[in-house]
This record gives sequence, structure tokens and C-alpha cells, in this order.
Amino acid sequence: MEAAVALSNVSRVFGSLRALDSINLEFPVGSSTALMGPNGAGKTTLLKVCATLISPTSGELRVAGLDPRRDGALVRAGLAVLGHDSHLYGDLNATENLSFTARLYGIDDADRLIAEALQRMGLRAAARRPVRTYSRGMQQRCALARVLLQRPRLLLLDEPATGLDAAARSALYEIVAELRDAGATVITTTHDVDEAVILCDRAVVLDSGRVVWSGSVGATAADGRSELETRLRTAHR
Repeated sequence: MEAAVALSNVSRVFGSLRALDSINLEFPVGSSTALMGPNGAGKTTLLKVCATLISPTSGELRVAGLDPRRDGALVRAGLAVLGHDSHLYGDLNATENLSFTARLYGIDDADRLIAEALQRMGLRAAARRPVRTYSRGMQQRCALARVLLQRPRLLLLDEPATGLDAAARSALYEIVAELRDAGATVITTTHDVDEAVILCDRAVVLDSGRVVWSGSVGATAADGRSELETRLRTAHR
């Protein structure tokens, strides 16, 4: 299967710290993968490399077959990142934030799609309020509305459910499943095995910047889940 993201001998060094150590991984088109492991294992660093937010110190990254060093704008046009920081403009309201995204990505019929995204995320009543006045959950729902609008081919999630209420968490899971079913590739960092099973069909366990296990998980992959839990217990020692 074609790789949406491919890493070949990728390492990332920060001073004396080797955050990633010779990573070889492929994320197939349409797959959903959980990156797991203890704190400091390299999960967020790996996600940032895949998002082209930082470059590998050595090794090679390809996104949809493209080299981000040469085709960075084209690569970033097809991806979205959602993490602890919503990356919204606090002085703009929700409608203005989404309108900016629509202009940036050349989205047609933007007014209708923005209205639908805000309605789905329960933000129509607050659409004219500055985003800085929103709660953490409301800001994350606005960020999810932006993802709905963008419809990325590659969605990168960094502990996306942290601090979310039940409604926002449910909306997150629905949107990720919808994008995945439409053929998007999803990569998620999480510490929660249940969340990994809900969001993903495979998992990669990192420890000290290295891949120590990868395999299938998901609601019907009981053996994979059991192995995942065992590997995580071992990595946390």
C-alpha cells in the first residue's frame, strides 16, 4: 500500500539529547496509527517531524512521496495538526478564524461550510465572540471545526482529547472516524489504550527515541491490544 508518510533512518538530536534514533516507519494511506510510550519516548518529536514543524537531524522524510525540503508548501496544504494549542487567533471570533482558513486553502462555498461546521460543533451561538473568551473545550471544538472545513489528507493529533468534556471528546472521535473512512491518514499521540483502540487500527510503541513494537489494535484486534498493553508496561519500567 502507498505510504502517506515514510521515515527512513530518521534521527532528531537536541544538543546532547537524541530524541529520535534511526526511526524506520511507514504510515499507509488511509491508516490510523497511535504513537504510544512513556513521557520522553519521542512521540511528540516524531509527530512534529511528520508535520514538517521540525526537520530530521539525519535520515529522510517523505509525505505522499514528496520531499518537504523541496515541496514544503504542497505537503502542508494537505495536512492538519491538532494538539494542546488550538492555534486559533484569540482576538478573532470563530467565524473569522474559519474564514481565514477558508481563504488560506482556497475553499469554495466557504460561508455555507463554515456555518455547517460551527453548527455541528455547537458553536453557532458563540460564533461572534472572540476565541480568547472561550473555554478550553470550546477552543478545541473550534479547532475541530477548522479540521472539518479543511478536510486534510493527513491529520496529526497530539493528545487531542486532553481536557475535553464528554461532548467535545465524542465530536473528536466522530470526526476522526469520518475523515479516516474518507481515506485520510491519521497519526495520534496518546497515553490512553482505550483511546488508541477507538481512534486507531494500529499502534507504534516508542521508548528512548526508538520503535520497540508495532502492530494491529482496534475493537476487533484483542490479541493486538493485549500485546500493546504488555509492551507499554515494559516500556514504562
